[in-house]
This record gives sequence, C-alpha cells and structure tokens, in this order.
Amino acid sequence: MEVFYYLVFGGLSAIVAVLELSKTVKDRVATSPAFNAFKNNYIVVYSLMMAGDWLQGPYVYYLYSQYGFDKGDIGRLFIAGFGSSMLFGTIVGSLADKQGRKRACITYCMTYILSCITKHSPEYKVLMVGRILGGIATSLLFSSFESWLVAEHNKRGFDPQWLSITFSKAIFLGNGLIAIVSGLFANFVADTLGFGPVAPFDSAACFLAIGMAIILSSWSENFGDPSESKDLMGQFKAAAVAIASDEKIALLGAIQSLFEGSMYTFVFLWTPALSQNDEDIPHGFIFATFMLSSMLGSSIASRLMARSTLKVESYMQLVFAVSAFTLLLPIISTFLLAPSDVKGSSVSFGGSIQLLGFCVFEVCVGIFWPSMMKMRSHYIPEEARSTIMNFFRIPLNLFVCIVLYNVNAFPITIMFGMCSIFLFMACVLQRRLMVVADIYKSNVPYCH
Repeated sequence: MEVFYYLVFGGLSAIVAVLELSKTVKDRVATSPAFNAFKNNYIVVYSLMMAGDWLQGPYVYYLYSQYGFDKGDIGRLFIAGFGSSMLFGTIVGSLADKQGRKRACITYCMTYILSCITKHSPEYKVLMVGRILGGIATSLLFSSFESWLVAEHNKRGFDPQWLSITFSKAIFLGNGLIAIVSGLFANFVADTLGFGPVAPFDSAACFLAIGMAIILSSWSENFGDPSESKDLMGQFKAAAVAIASDEKIALLGAIQSLFEGSMYTFVFLWTPALSQNDEDIPHGFIFATFMLSSMLGSSIASRLMARSTLKVESYMQLVFAVSAFTLLLPIISTFLLAPSDVKGSSVSFGGSIQLLGFCVFEVCVGIFWPSMMKMRSHYIPEEARSTIMNFFRIPLNLFVCIVLYNVNAFPITIMFGMCSIFLFMACVLQRRLMVVADIYKSNVPYCH
C-alpha cells in the first residue's frame, strides 16, 4: 500500500489526538457526577448498537455475491432495505412515542438480531426478509435512541447545554472509533480467523444482545404522548401539523434530507470516483480514514458547541458550503487533470486530491451529526419526536432508492454535481433557519 495513504491516516490521527488532548477549560463544561454516570451508560449502549450496525457494512455486498447473486439482484436487496425504512419507519417511530422509547430500543436489538440470522440462508426470499427487517431496525436506531436520551435527560433535570456533550461523545465513539474498530474486527473474524463472511453478522448479533441486556437492566421508560386519545393516524396527523405549522421544523427536515441524501449517495460513489481506471485502492483502509475524519469532525463540533456565544445555526452554514465544494472536486479534476492511461495502476494525482477532499467532506459529516442532534433537541416537540424524525427520513430514503435504481444511468460526475447542489441548498436553508430562529427567539428562548 502506498505511503500516501499512511501519511493521510497518520496526519488525521495526529490532529485528532492533539484536539482531544489540548482541550482547555473553555472547551469543557462542568457537569455533575449523576450526569456523567447517565452519559457514560448511554454512550456504552449507543456504541454497542453502532457496533452491531457497523460490523455488517463491510461484508454485506460480498456475502450476497458469494451466494451467487449478481449486481441487479443485490441492488434490489439494498433498495428493499431503504424502502422498508421509508415505509415502516414512520409507523415504528409513532409506536415508539406512544408505546415507549425503551421498548422501541429493545425492538431495534431484536429486529436487527433476526436480520443477522437471515444472513445464514442463501435463499433470496429469506435474505429479502432480512433486508426488510434491517430497514425497520435502521429507522429505530436513528430515532428511538435519540428520543429516549433527550426525554430522559430533561426528565432528570440536567442542564440542556449538557446534551451536546453526550451527542458529540456518542458520535465521536459510535460513528468514529467504533466504526474503525468494527471494520478491523469484521476483517479479523471473517478472513484472519477464517470464519467466512457470515461471521461479522454473528458478531453483530452478540454485541446487540449485550446492549439489549444493559437497556433492560438500567434504562427507565419514557414516552412521547402516552395518552390513549391518539391512535396511529392521530399521531401522524399531529406530526404533519407540527411540521406544516412550524417553519423551523420544516426547514430542519429539509436540511437533514438534503445532507443525508448526499451523504448516502457518496457512500456508493467514492469507490468508483477513486478508481475510475481500475486503480488498485485499499478500500478498507480508505474507509477507516473516512471514519477517522468523521471523528475529527465530532471533536471539532464538541469545541464549537461548548462556546455559548456560537450558534449551531450559524456555523452549520459554513459546514454545508464546504461540503458542497468538496463534492465538486471529482468534476473539477475530470476537467483539469488527465486520467491515468495505465489500467490497475496506483492512485492517480487526481485521485489523491479527491481523497483529501472526501476526507474534508467526512469531517463535515462528523460536525453535522451532533450539531443536527442539538438543533433537533431544541426545535422538535417532545410528544411526537420519534414520529417527526422518521417523517424526515421519508424523502431521504426515497431519494436513495431512486439513486440506487438509476446508479448506472448517469455519469459519476452528474451524480456528484447533483449532491453538491443539494448541499448548497442545505446551506441556503440553514441561513433561512437562523433568520427564522432569531425572529422566534423572543417566544422560544434558545438554550446554549
């Protein structure tokens, strides 16, 4: 493997280490022992849940191909996962608000464990059921845990400012360190120990079971709207009314869909972008580098959110603008740099520039997650939090399904250009959100 990759990884590691070790009193918020115990418990559970998710990623496509399915068959399986998340996500989100968030988190563990078990079957129908279960689980992962945390944090009377500490730490570990370790661990059990491509899914099920045991033994239940007066359609209506009547919630949903839609599209595009001429690239190492970049982003976010004078709505405009530019780099390099003529050669100069740009994009992703969580905790009403959060995921999942279905229909530069436009739109909407938030500040005090 080329020295260039080690230099990028080493450089990012050094920056993350310096940022984390050099935090001053201004970067740290004084908290209570009770809050620290609560935060640590949540971070352990969240990390186990994310390990259950990340362990599956590197081998899911490979496993399907080992069972003899072609690109079209595998594409349909992926579409089933996103489609399931889109169709059932809102329903499970509403049930989480009504039946209890703790119960929803346990349901996530059980659903994902069942999804992992289906990977042992080479039958297409069984694998399809597994993808549908995985889609439902994904909706629960990205709504129920956050909803439980926000409600429990407020119920225990902790300072609202402290929420951002839990968010940034959870992303730093769960979406950064855990992702890197999970990739290495999946490789270890599947290849080094020789257990094959199903082994990471069995490992994921074990981590999910451990997390479920901790939830059952240490979490208390909380609800969105526990009243019996609202049925499922009533909750949908209440969530839709909240989005339609409050511009801040509608803007937040649009921003989230635009950014996450671009992010999930990027997941499918980075490999062909870096190896347009069949260049030999280390996929696993590049994935780890991206996750390290995301860790850097969450570390930066924790510093930004510790500043009481700095608004999330303000700095996120710059984050979206920078991310829009980074996804223009594949288009710029196509026009300015001649592609390599040698098939299967090492990474080209243009590929190197793109890789650095993609790392910056992943830094933006690392800043986005905790910052978006902070804004959601402030703007989304508690009684329908999970329902509204899953409403936000409907256009996101629809967009990803359309992209997956047409992934071979458009040149890669068109796809990146589309993502860049979406990110620029997110920047404009973020500006609007800041303006609207300032107008409403007198009615709804902003919690720094």
